Amino acid sequence: MNKYAAELFGTFWLVLGGCGSAVLAAAFPDVGIGLLGVSLAFGLTVLTMAYAIGHISGCHLNPAVSIGLWAGGRFPANQLLPYIAAQVVGGILAGGVLYLIASGKAGFDVAAGFAANGYGPHSPGKYSLQAAVICEVVMTMMFLIIILGATDRRAPQGLAPLAIGLGLTLIHLISIPVTNTSVNPARSTGVALYVGDWATAQLWLFWLAPIFGAMIGAAIYRFVISGEPS
Repeated sequence: MNKYAAELFGTFWLVLGGCGSAVLAAAFPDVGIGLLGVSLAFGLTVLTMAYAIGHISGCHLNPAVSIGLWAGGRFPANQLLPYIAAQVVGGILAGGVLYLIASGKAGFDVAAGFAANGYGPHSPGKYSLQAAVICEVVMTMMFLIIILGATDRRAPQGLAPLAIGLGLTLIHLISIPVTNTSVNPARSTGVALYVGDWATAQLWLFWLAPIFGAMIGAAIYRFVISGEPS
């Protein structure tokens, strides 16, 4: 149970820290942190949790990562569902805490976005469904390659959290304008449920595309980059 609790609290921190920076601080008058700050915040949540709980649960914090690690031969299938459930619960709890904080400001309107992921009219840059699918698949694919490479037994020891955290920062710098960056179904679910309406209607994409991308990334690393026999 300690693994599942670690995943719950780790994902809670990822959603609260990452989405919280977007909702509360990104456009704060005069000293807003902007796209760069939000990207860095997501990377820092993973970096800090990797050191805090990596030795307990592996610090997945993401259903797509758990599935990708399973596809990459690094994670047992019998722990997938409990991990995913813990991650989703952690994301939803963080969304609730963020909602309670954000709603304390006069004029707050959850329909304005609440850091939810979207495409078409709900994409920050008004990117199409096709662009959103390609972006989420490719970004999650690269994220899994980074994770599997950084945690390979042949990689420099102790530096994986830095590579993974900075990798997630880079992913956000690229893709926030396209989808608000998911690459993580738990992160998307954690805020979409509070927005409802269009956010839950488009949530399917932010489950399917990251999972598909993660499995591609795992296959590429396992059978092409690392040369593991099929």
